[in-house]
Amino acid sequence: MPDALPRPEPFISRTTPAALEDLRARLRATRWPDTPQDAGWSLGTDLAYLRELVAYWADGFDWGAQEAALSRLPRFRVPVGGLGIHFVHARATAPAGPVLPLVLSHGWPDSFWRYQKVVPLLTDPGAHGADPADAFDVVVPDMPGYGYSDRPTGPPLDSVAVAGLWAELMRILGYPRFGAAGGDIGGHVSRYLSLDHPDRVVAVHRTDAGVPVLTGDPADLEPEERAWIERVTAWGRDEGAYAAMHRTKPQTPAFGLNDSPAGLAAWIVEKLRAWSDCEGDIERRFTKDEILTNLTIYWLTSTIGSSMRMYHANAAIPPAQHARRVEVPSGFSLFPGDILRPPRAWLERTTNLVRVTEPAGGGHFAPFEVPELYAEELRAFFRPYRTAMTG
Repeated sequence: MPDALPRPEPFISRTTPAALEDLRARLRATRWPDTPQDAGWSLGTDLAYLRELVAYWADGFDWGAQEAALSRLPRFRVPVGGLGIHFVHARATAPAGPVLPLVLSHGWPDSFWRYQKVVPLLTDPGAHGADPADAFDVVVPDMPGYGYSDRPTGPPLDSVAVAGLWAELMRILGYPRFGAAGGDIGGHVSRYLSLDHPDRVVAVHRTDAGVPVLTGDPADLEPEERAWIERVTAWGRDEGAYAAMHRTKPQTPAFGLNDSPAGLAAWIVEKLRAWSDCEGDIERRFTKDEILTNLTIYWLTSTIGSSMRMYHANAAIPPAQHARRVEVPSGFSLFPGDILRPPRAWLERTTNLVRVTEPAGGGHFAPFEVPELYAEELRAFFRPYRTAMTG
């Protein structure tokens, strides 16, 4: 007789008053650095903006209200691969046809937070002006070391290993076949899900192709591919210092970022601004409450160090893994404000490309920045694969 599957248990996060008071005390005691006059964001996080944000975090932000809002999502935890995994599991409401299960994988620097706005749009499209036949069962896990999932106590897990956990999670939830979608590190996880479990993943959607790893002869590339790789190299030189630190010595910044909420905010807020379609005004895409909800999850769960260590693990993935071509039907939505947007030739080279679009707005955090656009992208891409899950 096969072993019984573990049973997911409902989960609600509850923060103690002492934890919040400690956070506020640390924020009020921030020792601020100096900054050159008129530096703005040119050298990193803007001092004036961060002072304003930290003051609000200390004395205006209502974490209790945000925590209660997050708890209105159907959240659970279940042991998978020896780790407690936290996830949202929202079932389709009033579907008008076959329901496609969909696992959404986040990236850094966030958690299930990235997808909170799209969950109702995907589970109940009819209530949001879309076709009820496009309803999904939605699963949004926190990767190990992020959010409310356990932090690995041994070596950090790479995207290949996390993909294996997600395949097992979907088995536990009773989904033999499903769609996968993600961006950033979550795009890598979705890729490996489709590579290692092609009999279960009916189609895969991504918002980027990650940093290119070339294993063949550069002379075989199309001109637009070579130009793109040159742009990626330049971006890494000018903007990639954070990733170099994460890949090589993630434990060093973890000491400061896990001890100082202002430091944590500086590390993350600069990326929210730089990678979003905000035209330099971060609050064009994220309210202070939204930014601070993301930051407070990181602070209360002490996951900034464990989240960064995943870069170190991914840097050790063998080149042969990067050389594998995705044969599962693949789609890409390349949002205009995102970083490292790949050319079609690269997508055709590395995947069984069936659809690529360029939506009108949004950036690296598209599910949060432009949830309606992102939800419509997923509905349109997965529409032809709804009946395939039963095959």
